[in-house]
Amino acid sequence: MNTHYQHHVFFCLNQREDSSACCTDHGAEAAFDHMKAQVKKLNLNGQGKTRVNRAGCLDRCGEGPLMVIYPEAIWYTFVDLEDIDEIISEHLQQGKLVERLQVV
Repeated sequence: MNTHYQHHVFFCLNQREDSSACCTDHGAEAAFDHMKAQVKKLNLNGQGKTRVNRAGCLDRCGEGPLMVIYPEAIWYTFVDLEDIDEIISEHLQQGKLVERLQVV
């Protein structure tokens, strides 16, 4: 498959106006900032490599915080920045699923 990016990561950064669960309430913004900075620091960013983007609601609010990585369409949740580092190391760099964080 020929894609512009090897990995395209979308973080749900939706903020709901009602009191319903949303990813932003569970640290998604800090996780997004961390992943974007780490991907750049490790020189994993750019065409043919990895792109990290904001997304609106990904419609899985009760399972968040969430990210999805394409083209594989692998969904992950995360608790802290160490989880983000593990996803970068295992999934983005080594091509291995992080099963304990995967949302199916």
